[in-house]
Amino acid sequence: MQNPSWTGTVHHDGSPLYVQGEYTTGGQVKILLRTGADAPIERVFLRSYPNGEQEMTEMRSTPVPISPAENCRWWEAAFPLTMPQNTYRFLLLTPEGGWWYSAAGVTRHSPTDATDFKLLAGYHRPDWVRSAVFYQIFPDRFADGDPSNNVRDGEYSLYGLPVIARKWGERPNTARGYGGREFFGGDLQGITQKLAYLEELGVTALYLTPIFTAPSNHKYDVADYREVDVHFGGNEALKELRAALDGRGMRLMLDIVPNHSGKTHGWFTSALADPNSPTVEYFFFYRHPHEYESWFGTGSLPKLNYQSQALRDEMYAGENSIMRSWLRPPYRIDGWRVDVANMLGRQGESQLGHKVGRGMRKAVKQEDPQAYLLGEHFHDGTSHLQGDELDAAMNYRGFSLPLLRWLSGFDTAYPHRPYADPHLLPGEALAAQWQAFLAAIPWQIALQQFNLLGSHDTPRVLTAVKDNAGLARVAAAILMTFPGVPCIYYGDEIGLEGGPDPDNRRPMVWEPAQWDNDLREFYRKLIRLRKELAVLQEGGFQVLYAEGETIAYQREMPGERLIVVARRAADGLAALPLTGAGLAPDTKFRELLSGVEGIHSDNHLFLEGLGDTGVQIWYSGA
Repeated sequence: MQNPSWTGTVHHDGSPLYVQGEYTTGGQVKILLRTGADAPIERVFLRSYPNGEQEMTEMRSTPVPISPAENCRWWEAAFPLTMPQNTYRFLLLTPEGGWWYSAAGVTRHSPTDATDFKLLAGYHRPDWVRSAVFYQIFPDRFADGDPSNNVRDGEYSLYGLPVIARKWGERPNTARGYGGREFFGGDLQGITQKLAYLEELGVTALYLTPIFTAPSNHKYDVADYREVDVHFGGNEALKELRAALDGRGMRLMLDIVPNHSGKTHGWFTSALADPNSPTVEYFFFYRHPHEYESWFGTGSLPKLNYQSQALRDEMYAGENSIMRSWLRPPYRIDGWRVDVANMLGRQGESQLGHKVGRGMRKAVKQEDPQAYLLGEHFHDGTSHLQGDELDAAMNYRGFSLPLLRWLSGFDTAYPHRPYADPHLLPGEALAAQWQAFLAAIPWQIALQQFNLLGSHDTPRVLTAVKDNAGLARVAAAILMTFPGVPCIYYGDEIGLEGGPDPDNRRPMVWEPAQWDNDLREFYRKLIRLRKELAVLQEGGFQVLYAEGETIAYQREMPGERLIVVARRAADGLAALPLTGAGLAPDTKFRELLSGVEGIHSDNHLFLEGLGDTGVQIWYSGA
């Protein structure tokens, strides 16, 4: 059954326009709901669930909170915050019967509690994150600041073969067995030397893939969690990078691999040598010493067993644990990215993922309440994003994977797999997937989700959109305007290309003549908007249109409104219908990328200047 048209005018989210007050346990906030002025709604009830029992509070019709000319109707009710997580939805009574409205949308049937709006009381967020613009660096491939610490050709063996020293600018060898043992010489000194470039781009925070001692170039096969690899400059280079970042007001997030160690780690070599070693319990041995659990059956990456309290103390819980120590001076990192968080603490009958997640959060936040705790998750990580574990997940499934499928049909999650779907994702499906993943988490978490277009684990965005520069720009604009925190993978801003790992880890190009300078300037402009406009950091989110080749959404907060219109191909849409946007007649807009002036007239916004493939960012505010 298709919903009647008036249901498209119903909107609420957790942003300041719709939830007003302090989120303190035992206090209360004001909840507001916006509906169309002509929607046949007679009464509205706020349905909450305090302590496991339903409570229905009638909402009252209220004056419009911004302007009496707005073409909408507002409803409000007080909402007591009695629990750490407070859930609610709305019951809309009409002459034809009742309709439910939850974070998943309007339904005639009663939805499950899982789609309720969620408010966290007493939640302490990392305040700096919402305004941050991250830049991901794969250290071996970014910049060679000190050639004296480079890995030498044949210096040691990896996977039973000698390591290979490569010249900067050469392409990684994509043949099997080369990925982890080719070294280009990038290091922390190189990153420090290039901070001026990053600052000029607009970056405010760095995310580095692992830097701790390990035999591979990617360092996910950790040999020592307490030492920076000497080929990256050692601990002293990290101190210098920290000091240089402080001088520019920039943040630093490191990557930790708690799911598995490398086989050269002392924990594992000790466990192999002696079945009575204390570290035997750190691993899953089925038949000592040769049969043990490893990451995806890769024997060089033995999986860690968090049934061991000693391991939990060593990794995060203990006073001098690994995760706590790097948060302290002189390194003072600002956050952790937890590798394969979806697998952490999970093996057969031992399902400790949530216990480990809560323990990590407790330890990290005790050490630094402002530290950012991010988890890698290619799938549905929303169960870890309820306020008591991760601050955010790498938002592949809830943002980038459906976006790239909508743009080009490229199934980044499963390239070249028999179950990869090569078809363009319809706009309606893109909007539905975005909304489903937003609905599953509290809004406070949504605003700090880690959004990205690609990473060291996926093909680069330009390659994913089949070298279509216009589509790459559309992707970048959506990245910078979607709820959450944007992250640029090094080199994307200059048009670096690359297929699946290791081709996506090509050395950074430092000759400006080889850059796509127009694309870089486009990124700079988008980053500037992201940092200047509060509505992009704190504003709500509503999909306004998702048909044909065009998708449009708005971000709004008191005094500011922004509408993003993205088009992947020509579809003849000349005026965007805005019936559900809650706009006052004759609202004036300015398109921020071109400076064109526009006006909302007759419930439409005319898309003057939007190309067959392109994006517009329309702004109305002070």
